[in-house]
Amino acid sequence: MQILEFVDGLLAASTPKAPAWNVEFTMSGKEPRWNYIDGCMMKAIMDLYYATNDTKYFDFVKQYVDFYVSISGKLLGFEVEEYNCDNINMGKVLFDLYRATEDVRYKKAIELQYSQLLTHPRISTGNFWHKKIYPNQVWLDGLYMVQPLYVEYEMMFNNSRNYKDVFDQFRHVYEIMRDPETGLYYHGYDESREMFWTDDTTGLSPNFWTRSIGWFAMALVDTAEKLDEQFFHEYSTLQKYLKELLDALLNFRDPETKLFYQVTNAGSREGNYLETSGSAAIAYSLMKGARLGYLPGFYFAYGKEIFDSIVKHKLVMSENEFVLKDVCLVAGLGGMPGHGDYKERDGTYEYYISEPRVNNDAKGLAPFLFSYAEILRRQK
Repeated sequence: MQILEFVDGLLAASTPKAPAWNVEFTMSGKEPRWNYIDGCMMKAIMDLYYATNDTKYFDFVKQYVDFYVSISGKLLGFEVEEYNCDNINMGKVLFDLYRATEDVRYKKAIELQYSQLLTHPRISTGNFWHKKIYPNQVWLDGLYMVQPLYVEYEMMFNNSRNYKDVFDQFRHVYEIMRDPETGLYYHGYDESREMFWTDDTTGLSPNFWTRSIGWFAMALVDTAEKLDEQFFHEYSTLQKYLKELLDALLNFRDPETKLFYQVTNAGSREGNYLETSGSAAIAYSLMKGARLGYLPGFYFAYGKEIFDSIVKHKLVMSENEFVLKDVCLVAGLGGMPGHGDYKERDGTYEYYISEPRVNNDAKGLAPFLFSYAEILRRQK
């Protein structure tokens, strides 16, 4: 099956009011608003544009994003005071649109997104709270949502003044949230030690969730891409973090399929499963890291092997159409109840395996397409 035909079918079936890839939105029944899930998909489609030079992908992103961006640069449903790291993710494609069109409304929208970072609450190390509703907490997810946009703004519009703040937020996560025995990273950290899921001594959540580690790996490679050798220490250190993390992750591949389990280090324990979004994020990070020279060239083959296995095992025919299956719908710590039978989002093994598995959600579909774009670039 042709992957681009699969993608084109999803695009043809989608509008901002009814996106085929946003399962959470469909389930909620709410009105559309600026959101990170659509942001993942818009970046993936833009990557396909760069990989194929087919302007239909650029045109789709532009018309989709234009639904959310007013003439004055306001963003539908976006409120700075919500202080939600997730809400920054979709802003990444605004840079692409602004460079291509020089339309000032995209610049105004970028400034609006950036203004959140100027007042966003932080823990004592300087890391952004994941959300205002999760005070004193850092989640791996947030590094992916924010830091690539933050550093791109610094390089493009702010003479790189705050590049070190971007780097330091990675450095503190490396120092605080990385497990020295496995080289893996815990999903969340609560500086206050007040949340019910936190370890009283370390402040860390109790388990390794593969998608959150995948978010972090993608954050490392996407942020490093925006830097250059004039910031040699920071640039090379992010690459070091990336290689160390991917080397650690490769130890936890399923021997048969080369995919990764929902709970990274739990293997085939009852209830654990080979999860698509985290596997795809790792594949992308391997292939892009190799393309950019951050990793040895042969790491591309590791990523391609994972991608090919996703195609073999997770891209399946259902009701006469292809679907990308086994994408964890969502997982978090505290806050609202889980979507499965286990309602307390306490970071336990039982919690992570309880969240529903869905088809074609952008949290899996986007990194799958990031990976495919890397393969297309390689072929060119």
